[in-house]
Amino acid sequence: MNKTFFASTIIAAFCLTSAPSKAQLMRAKDLYNKADSLRGQLTPLRTCYDVQFYHLDIKVDIDNKFISGSNLFKVKAIQDFKKLQFDLFDNLSVDKVEYEGQNLAFTREYNAVFVTFPKTIKKGTVETFKVYYSGNPIQATRAPWDGGFDWKKDSNGKPFVATAVQGLGASAWWPNKDHQSDEPDSMLISVAVPKELMNVSNGRLIKVDSLQDGYTKYHWRVVNPINNYNVSLNIGDYVRFRQKIKTEDGMMDADYYILRENDTEEKRAHLKKNVAQTLEAFEYWFGPYPFYEDSYKIVETAHLGMEHQSAIAYGNKYQNGYLGRDGSNTGWGKKWDFIVVHESGHEWFGNNITAKDIADMWIHESFTNYSESLFIEYFYGKKPGQDYVYGNRSGILNDKPMQGPYHVNKEGSGDMYVKGGVFWNMIRTMVDDDTKWRFILRSLNKDFKHNQVDYNDIVNYISKHSALDLSKVFEQYVQTNVIPTLEIKFNSNGEALGRWKTNVKEFKMPIHLGTENILKRVILTDTFSKINIEGLKKDNLKVDTFNYYIKLDVQ
Repeated sequence: MNKTFFASTIIAAFCLTSAPSKAQLMRAKDLYNKADSLRGQLTPLRTCYDVQFYHLDIKVDIDNKFISGSNLFKVKAIQDFKKLQFDLFDNLSVDKVEYEGQNLAFTREYNAVFVTFPKTIKKGTVETFKVYYSGNPIQATRAPWDGGFDWKKDSNGKPFVATAVQGLGASAWWPNKDHQSDEPDSMLISVAVPKELMNVSNGRLIKVDSLQDGYTKYHWRVVNPINNYNVSLNIGDYVRFRQKIKTEDGMMDADYYILRENDTEEKRAHLKKNVAQTLEAFEYWFGPYPFYEDSYKIVETAHLGMEHQSAIAYGNKYQNGYLGRDGSNTGWGKKWDFIVVHESGHEWFGNNITAKDIADMWIHESFTNYSESLFIEYFYGKKPGQDYVYGNRSGILNDKPMQGPYHVNKEGSGDMYVKGGVFWNMIRTMVDDDTKWRFILRSLNKDFKHNQVDYNDIVNYISKHSALDLSKVFEQYVQTNVIPTLEIKFNSNGEALGRWKTNVKEFKMPIHLGTENILKRVILTDTFSKINIEGLKKDNLKVDTFNYYIKLDVQ
């Protein structure tokens, strides 16, 4: 989800907030050390099992903002264990944990639940247990930025409810192993809602049950691996319409669930056009749509949007741009619906390729921000796509690194969006071969399909397939917030010397420079070396600062 346009608002709000008390600061520190590490750390109580399948089965009492039900865990033992950890926010009650007909003992610490089994679960065995729970989940006040349940009503006064928990965590509303490194291979999502409403979740609708208490239960089957924060429910007075879209794997269902009040031919046409164009462009760049078996859906929400796998949350008011705006100020961002394009881009980066630790959320957002440029390029040309990237530079803060700290469930700077897109355009320029670059993007999604990755996976993969050692480039732009300075000087003989001045030791990076007519890729280090370009002089020197995000010092 793109947060760029709200950066100034967030900073202003922070400045206007009264200073926290000493007790509040101590409490925040305590939570960071304990609650966040319990959520972010892969301890033996979490690595001892691998989730194979979930069946989430709940009832939503909208009037009381209350949920109740169960989640069945099917897990495989990675090693012998007698105790494990799952996660559920402590404002929700764990009513019981059932295993082989008996209730298991459990304890809780912050949002972690520790379950003890009556016997040792042997390595390689597959077991099931069911967690029954209930309570009032956290209510989002500004979804999707703060996360939780978004309890709203449509203009007709009917309930309009959705979940959005990226960052906050899926355990804010359902029990699971809440860590991005472990995805269930498949899932069944069953949600009971008042009979006049519909629930839309991920995957395909396989059954609808009319219950005796005035509720209707919708059963959604997901046959591909799914990350916990992508699991969603969307409740409203929906109208459904469909479209068949040609994909690399064949004709695919695209379903649209929009509020009855918004069901017009104009709005239907807007979504159909944007979705068809988006999937066409992204299959060209990234390869086959990764969740063909689960189909593709747009689901209208009161909040702006989220990349919920095979059920994209959409709240962009049926208009081009980002709520009608273009953050690049180039005009190119107003030619397409931002939420359709950006959130669909996450189907490849974020949902197909998932960061193991939220510290590497930059992988999701940098690629997906860059996908906006590639969408523009596919339909309008390379220069417009790169103009869009360059225009986005105005949103970069360089406040802290794009990568966050590991094992404490904390992401890096919001620069992971626009700076991330700028970064990938720069890497492409370094590769200097557009055919190879497209091959890298498609191969990345093929080789890591439905898998979890970390920083080193991405660095090593891009370096290997580009035949460039980019380790120091990644270190500079992802793990620091310093922009390197290219220093060029001309000695008394008229020879050009160049080096990088930065804070990364043994830094090395390509740069395109030369004369007005010819730019050549030159690899420079942090030590001055001769630039061997014939006829290069100070008065005809040209450096590609359009595609390279650098500082320049010519002496």
